[in-house]
Amino acid sequence: MRSYEASLKRLGVDNVDVLLVHDVCVFSQGSQEASDAKVRELFDGGGYRALTDLRDSGDIAAIGAGVNEWQVCEKLLGLGDFDGFLLAGRYTLLEQEALDSFLPLCEKRDVGIILGGPYNSGILATGAIEGAKYNYADAPPEIMDRVRQIEAVCAAHDTPLIAAALQFVLGHPCVKTVVPGAVSAKEVEANAALMDRQIPAGLWSDLRSEGLIRPDAPLPGEDTNDAA
Repeated sequence: MRSYEASLKRLGVDNVDVLLVHDVCVFSQGSQEASDAKVRELFDGGGYRALTDLRDSGDIAAIGAGVNEWQVCEKLLGLGDFDGFLLAGRYTLLEQEALDSFLPLCEKRDVGIILGGPYNSGILATGAIEGAKYNYADAPPEIMDRVRQIEAVCAAHDTPLIAAALQFVLGHPCVKTVVPGAVSAKEVEANAALMDRQIPAGLWSDLRSEGLIRPDAPLPGEDTNDAA
């Protein structure tokens, strides 16, 4: 509660819409054991109760977590009542494992996703260039090869890879917004232009038919009831 009150003072506001618990994942904590300990601390130490009290009182509208892995989000949903998650880099043009169980659970529970890291920390923005980054490190050969294949499909449809990466994630009904990140006003404007770019439906179907995205991944502009 002290952390929440201090945040309000720094922001200069009386309340906030969404309050997120941050970095209780393996990526941030360094191990599964450390992640599990942070989750236990959230529930045993009163943090979850504080979040729900704030929501129940109307001080905030929604609660969730900001993490780098969908698995911990799924665990949190098994332990409590969360409205949404800021999930970074785990549902992208390169990765759709979250479709196995987590995103279907979100649909069932009406949980929204703020999708961060749609470029997997760089490679889906830059392409498979020398020194391309994936998960904040140099991309391994298998990721470079897969991105080259995706790039080839994009090129065949005269579409920049970065535009396809940014728009793909919004095809899923649980993804309510995407946060690509920007270090300048110019990059913000560039991201907005990418969102406005028209992408041929054939690009998505070609990626699907070539096995470069999962057959059950909802596509932009597609009726999710008709998805394979």
